[in-house]
Amino acid sequence: MAAAGAPDGMEEPGMDTEAPEAPEAVAAETPARPLNCVEAEAAAGAAAEDSCAARGSLQPAPAQPPGDPAAQASVSNGEDAGGGAGQELVDLKIIWNKTKHDVKFPLDSTGSELKQKIHSITGLPPAMQKVMYKGLVPEDKTLREMKVTSGAKIMVVGSTINDVLAVNTPKDAAQQDAKAEENKKEPLCRQKQHRKVLDKGKPEDVMPSVKGAQERLPTVPLSGMYNKSGGKVRLTFKLEQDQLWIGTKERTEKLPMGSIKNVVSEPIEGHEDYHMMAFQLGPTEASYYWVYWVPTQYVDAIKDTVLGKWQYF
Repeated sequence: MAAAGAPDGMEEPGMDTEAPEAPEAVAAETPARPLNCVEAEAAAGAAAEDSCAARGSLQPAPAQPPGDPAAQASVSNGEDAGGGAGQELVDLKIIWNKTKHDVKFPLDSTGSELKQKIHSITGLPPAMQKVMYKGLVPEDKTLREMKVTSGAKIMVVGSTINDVLAVNTPKDAAQQDAKAEENKKEPLCRQKQHRKVLDKGKPEDVMPSVKGAQERLPTVPLSGMYNKSGGKVRLTFKLEQDQLWIGTKERTEKLPMGSIKNVVSEPIEGHEDYHMMAFQLGPTEASYYWVYWVPTQYVDAIKDTVLGKWQYF
């Protein structure tokens, strides 16, 4: 009898059947479950480590240690105020009131900045300074433009406010006014101290005068005049050095023009085309340096030159 077959629609054991779905596919379709506390904390820690690693690659280079030459190269040596790093410095000898100051100063600084430096050293206000290097130092030019070299001597003339106040005390002013009033009573040329020189007569080699005229200073020294002792004297105006040279047979005095306080003059009676003239070298009339037989046409030019109104040729 034949074996009974399986019913229709049923497969016999051992026959191929459709494979079940892979676990991964099932898992993919399954919604993600929430992380518990331990898992969430671990994930956050890993993210923080990644962020720190990224930031570490952007950190600036560490500062150079104090002894590193590269760090020191951008710092001024601090020897002198006004000298920035990298600026070329020049050695100067600043001379004021018979005192010498050795200073390093930037070569590209101006005359105005030099006056500020002098003020910090001497206490002399810039407005009261007369600074000289081969003539007056212009405030708007640099030391390089003035061709200042290392070791150059910078001459400074001027008085501090305290010095001015000490000289011009009310007592001194009253005495000077009284003496000036007394002298007005009698012309200078008649006073005994001047008569002994004027009575020698006009020097033969004195320069010719032009009465009623005003001329600029000549390019040669004014010569042939007398000083208070009756000796011959000549005046040389060194404008490039801002100096007046008073020369005699014995010696030549080189006076900074800024040190001359005043210039007075008066026509010589009977010879009005010539003047007697005095240069005030100190605070009182006792410091007058007298010169006799100055040609009248040069009197105004001498006063303007010495007291600050320059005559250019």
